[in-house]
Amino acid sequence: MLAPRGVVFLLAASVVLCAAGLRSDASRPAAAFSLDDYEDEDEDSSSFSFTFPDTGARGLAFGFYDETCPDAEEIVSSTVRRLFHADPNVAAALVRLFFHDCFIHGCDASVLLDRLDGRNKSERDAAPNQSLRGFGAIEQVKARVEAACPGTVSCADVLALAARDSLVLVGGPGFPVLTGRRDSARGFYDEVEPHFPGPNATYAATLDAFARRGFTAREAVALLGAHSIGKVRCRFFRDRIYDFAGTGGPDDSIDPDMVGEMRAACGGGEYDDDDGAAPMEMGYYRQGREVGFGAHYYAELLGGRGILRSDQQLTAAGSTLRWVRVYASGERGQEVFREDFAHAMVKLSALSPLTGSAGQIRITCARAIQDYE
Repeated sequence: MLAPRGVVFLLAASVVLCAAGLRSDASRPAAAFSLDDYEDEDEDSSSFSFTFPDTGARGLAFGFYDETCPDAEEIVSSTVRRLFHADPNVAAALVRLFFHDCFIHGCDASVLLDRLDGRNKSERDAAPNQSLRGFGAIEQVKARVEAACPGTVSCADVLALAARDSLVLVGGPGFPVLTGRRDSARGFYDEVEPHFPGPNATYAATLDAFARRGFTAREAVALLGAHSIGKVRCRFFRDRIYDFAGTGGPDDSIDPDMVGEMRAACGGGEYDDDDGAAPMEMGYYRQGREVGFGAHYYAELLGGRGILRSDQQLTAAGSTLRWVRVYASGERGQEVFREDFAHAMVKLSALSPLTGSAGQIRITCARAIQDYE
């Protein structure tokens, strides 16, 4: 069962204690969190830290809706649970949807906007977002919140909370989610493709994309661990297993046995339309219906079993390979990964929020307020 509103997960005490201090002491410009390096202190990057945003200035806080909609977080949590029990795949979909929202122009729910009457392309229309799922699930959550507290809770906050709750349901770490975001009145279609790392990106392109959003190599590698859940369609890796870079053969960085598995998942044909094929799974499922979040993703990369080239590329450079090895190194590595991932998700959730009088509170997440007029 997910923790109710106001209960901070006991995943990383340093995050929780420092973040809680922010709420009571907004005069501090920032609070820093640190993790000891994984028994390696010979590099400047060995100490992992990031600056928690000045939430007082940004208008984010724990329990932002305590007075105006006290049951908001519980409504989100219970609805996500119900959706997950009906379809466990919704968890990965909501986590990915949240990442794609925050990575472009901040966590403002702009990715949820649909185009109106075929006009003005939405972020959903951009190539990196065309495979996103979970829009209907978010609308279901928002509708329940609206029924309890009309015009009060933003779609941006609903998505942030739903992503965190989804991760917990699939065995991921809990982390504190500040609220108080407001929704963008428009999308940013033109900004998506130029700034989003693609499935065939090199490690340099991936790190550059994350760096432009303020993330270190360590944080980027940790966030990509979300690929341990969910599925990826064959069209995103078909070239790697049939005709990589015009060679007429598979990408030689893929384990040969893995090539066979990937071809089998795609129906075995080079030119088959993957719409009818079962999606290739990213990572592994646990027994039964529960999707398993974890560091096994990194062990797969070390074995040359990365499905996307952008994932396998994490083993191509020392700055990223180092953290792949750390996270794949057994129980201690799993612990470090979960802590790093939780920290990085807190940082992601604080990217460029609209607060105060900026933005709006949408009634339905797919339509801006002005679109009803």
